[in-house]
Amino acid sequence: MIDPERNRAAATEVSLRFPVEGMTCAACSTRLERLLSRPDGVSEARVSLVDNSASVRFDPLRVAPADLVAVVGKAGFAVPGESHELNVDGMTCAACATRLERLLGRVPGVERAVVNLASGRAVVSAPAGVVDIPQLIEVARRAGFEATPALSGVEARRERAERLRLLLSALLTLPLALPMLLMPWGVEWMLPPYGQLLLATPVQFWIGWRFYRGAFASLRGGVGNMDLLVALGTSAAWGLSTWLVLTGGAGQGLYFEGSAMVITLVLFGKWMEGRAKRSAASAIRALMELSPETARVERDGALIEVPAQSVAAGELLVVRPGERVPVDGRIVEGESQLDESLLTGESLPVARGAGEAVTGGSVNGDGLLRIHATTVGAESTLSRIIRLVEAAQASKAPVQRLVDRITAVFVPVVALIALAALCAWWLAGDPERAFLAAVSVLVIACPCALGLATPTAIMVGTGAAARHGILIKDAEALERAHHATTVVFDKTGTLTHGKPRVERVLALEGDEATLLRLAAAAQQGSEHPLARAILQRVGEPPAERLDSFSNRPGRGLVAGVAGRRVVIGNRRILEEKGIAPGGVAEAAARELEGEGQTLMWVAADARLLGLIGVSDTPREEAAAALADLERAGVCTVMLTGDHHHAAQRVATALGVGRVIAEVLPEQKAREVQRLRRAGERVVMVGDGVNDAPALAAADVGMAMGTGTDVAMHTAGITLMRGDPRLVARALSISRATYRKIRQNLFWALIYNVIAIPAAAAGLLNPVIAGAAMAMSSVSVVANSLLLRRWRGAG
Repeated sequence: MIDPERNRAAATEVSLRFPVEGMTCAACSTRLERLLSRPDGVSEARVSLVDNSASVRFDPLRVAPADLVAVVGKAGFAVPGESHELNVDGMTCAACATRLERLLGRVPGVERAVVNLASGRAVVSAPAGVVDIPQLIEVARRAGFEATPALSGVEARRERAERLRLLLSALLTLPLALPMLLMPWGVEWMLPPYGQLLLATPVQFWIGWRFYRGAFASLRGGVGNMDLLVALGTSAAWGLSTWLVLTGGAGQGLYFEGSAMVITLVLFGKWMEGRAKRSAASAIRALMELSPETARVERDGALIEVPAQSVAAGELLVVRPGERVPVDGRIVEGESQLDESLLTGESLPVARGAGEAVTGGSVNGDGLLRIHATTVGAESTLSRIIRLVEAAQASKAPVQRLVDRITAVFVPVVALIALAALCAWWLAGDPERAFLAAVSVLVIACPCALGLATPTAIMVGTGAAARHGILIKDAEALERAHHATTVVFDKTGTLTHGKPRVERVLALEGDEATLLRLAAAAQQGSEHPLARAILQRVGEPPAERLDSFSNRPGRGLVAGVAGRRVVIGNRRILEEKGIAPGGVAEAAARELEGEGQTLMWVAADARLLGLIGVSDTPREEAAAALADLERAGVCTVMLTGDHHHAAQRVATALGVGRVIAEVLPEQKAREVQRLRRAGERVVMVGDGVNDAPALAAADVGMAMGTGTDVAMHTAGITLMRGDPRLVARALSISRATYRKIRQNLFWALIYNVIAIPAAAAGLLNPVIAGAAMAMSSVSVVANSLLLRRWRGAG
């Protein structure tokens, strides 16, 4: 017997395939397959260890994709995440963006959705394979918006269509507005009533249909938006005028020109706003254009031209003079000057030769280069920069949360004010003014300017920062940075070059050469800058065998070298090992520390053999960077594990306000937290792995782009050059951006505070109200665009 219920369930079932990370053997895949089969609603689950994927057939009414992902997580595996980006057309105000963000966030499997009104872009994060772009596009379509995959090439066509609609609307509206234009010249002319109806109707319902579509969608979502206000106001004007024409009351005055001109002016304002927003997003487009479409690759002994996206790591490329470097790589042969200005903000070309790294997107000067590709595709430096800038521009600053709450109640309040104005003037015996006042309130009160105030400033600010070599991870870091009162610098690699050299060698037993060779042999397992300094001084690879190696962060190291137990480091490691320096060593140490050198004590088999003095030269730009911060009223602190004398010498030379020395790596974060508890707003600047906890503990972490990936991942702001002057510039662009946000919010709020009561009082014509509403959004975006003139000062 056929079971109808079972047939219904089979008809509603869907299949989902997603990648799984962490499976190592057949037992893993078998266990996961068993667990995925358990939830009620799953009819079949298959897990493949070969391609590390899971395929599940289930009833979406009884189990959600997110539930399946949770099962994978509880089993000890992971479903990697992915982001989908959409260009969204039809959003007219912050209410639209908030509503679409909420709807996209409700899609099963979506972990996070961020909709940016300023860029017209939505970014949706979900586990890989759980959500697809057509599904998200359909959600946006049902909400009344048009969505396309980002970078799909439809933006130019969309702009042409908008321009055409605006032109047609203007041509149809001009005869209606002509009497108003001729009146000052004493010319009285007017279209007959039916002629006005004929011209105004297509403007209202054909060209203006986008407002109705947006209004219906917003009402279906339970909120109001700008489209609702425009649709209500213009429909009232058109409807009353049509009634008067059909009933023979046209002599009382018609309002067709008001409804048509409001729609035309709003379309004009949205078109200008769109152009301004595209201009605000120019930083991203400039970065995307850096990557060339083709590359010349040596394959099978021949030089062939291939798409740059198809270049694989390890291949050899040839870059001719004047061409852009297709991928990240290392120069194998040749030398040239490379222009990296759009990547690092450095205006001068940089000399590069054999063995040196080059970044994809930089422009080759006058030399022919052969390059070994190292990092390609999504992991390249340029791709990561683009993702970082896009993420920052799509993120919301904390102040935006207040704006979102305001816009959520804005439209209902405006509708009540319009109704109150209508009733008040009607009861006062002036129906015409009652009607005009209500329409003017509906038309002039637009939350667009309020919704654009923050995101446009952030978009332009982060873009301007990127052009100067400052990458801002998110809007929160940008907002916090403008409050900074103290900047804490890690010394090595930040204020200094991070390339120390050996200055003095003192052997207490044996000779200096033997001491250096033993220290170099012990340092073979270390990547510390001090280790590199000793290895560079010795020059040749150590002959001694390295038996064991143990790093002691902030202290030194313990190594086994040819059967001997070698200890190298600062005083702390000597104390831990019970090794006491003699009087001669103490005297020498005081002398070297007085010269500002960092000391490395060398001992073997519990006997002190000698000490090595190392110094690191300050960066040429460091003193100017610190002076810039002091002029801006920001205190400077140098945080280092070096001996106090060595640290103080560097601080005095550079003009650092305060020194905190002899700090272990794990203590750096505590020092930062202590400053914050004292009421300071702290920015931490570092470049190494051991700086990551301190970067995370600060209000804002800034990582030098010349440093480690760990530091850059932890920091909220990355400086693409090893130039400490960028710290002051990062604070400067933060302050400039926050000023623009406050200016935008002030003008958007003051506009509504003044305009809505004026409209309710009957002091504004609907046409003037429409023009003012259109220009308010444009003025906010234009004010944000002034940030593009920022040059790093102030």
